[in-house]
Amino acid sequence: MEAYEGFASLYDVFMEEIDYPAWVQYIIDSWKKLGTNPESVIDLGCGTGNITIPLAKTGCSVIGVDISQEMLAEAQRKAISEGVSIPFFCQDMVELELPYQVDCVLSLCDCLNYLTEEGELSATFSAIRKHLNPQGLFLFDMNSEYKFKEVLGDKTYAAMTEDSAYFWENSFDEEERINEYYVSFFKKQKDKETYERVEEYHYERAFSMEEIECCLAENGFTLLNVFDGYSFERAKADSQRYFFVAQLKEEK
Repeated sequence: MEAYEGFASLYDVFMEEIDYPAWVQYIIDSWKKLGTNPESVIDLGCGTGNITIPLAKTGCSVIGVDISQEMLAEAQRKAISEGVSIPFFCQDMVELELPYQVDCVLSLCDCLNYLTEEGELSATFSAIRKHLNPQGLFLFDMNSEYKFKEVLGDKTYAAMTEDSAYFWENSFDEEERINEYYVSFFKKQKDKETYERVEEYHYERAFSMEEIECCLAENGFTLLNVFDGYSFERAKADSQRYFFVAQLKEEK
């Protein structure tokens, strides 16, 4: 499951539309609604640290995990510049193995949709379970099939800045439930009038609510809530992003 190896330095530029501070506040509000205040967190699929670093600055002990060395290097650079110490690990979430158990695991920005092979979602939930303290929380989001099919569909997108640009061609295979992103990035070279081009293919799978609930249950989780994106409204048929709140079942 390789992704985001070619454009870590551009990632934040083209993700400016995401209100990360609001997402961090949503996580904190979610904890409050559950009557808990996790002291330790794993941010699984942490990317360049846009959630990891703000959470660490609240005093929470946060561990960042991502499959991309380039993204982690950017996250570490940002953490140092902001004066926070965060351990970062380069691992595939399917085979997560850390010397830690925490109060909460987060996986945000549709990271889990990248698990396209049969059995990977359940294997990841199993790995997460092993890293949670008793009755630990698992909070995650996923893109919905509605979004892949009705919103993204077979469309092309583009964006430009003063010294960079990207072109994104999207396609969704309804039978396989696989969404393919073909992305071309262009970045202006320093002291030159030329641009470096990076091409990447990304694949995400649409999971049904039944699949997700089944995988959670078989790995010892209770599904507490499913919300419509980063709100506290119940998920709907036309929700583009689901936000799941699950808790490890108490062992009897």
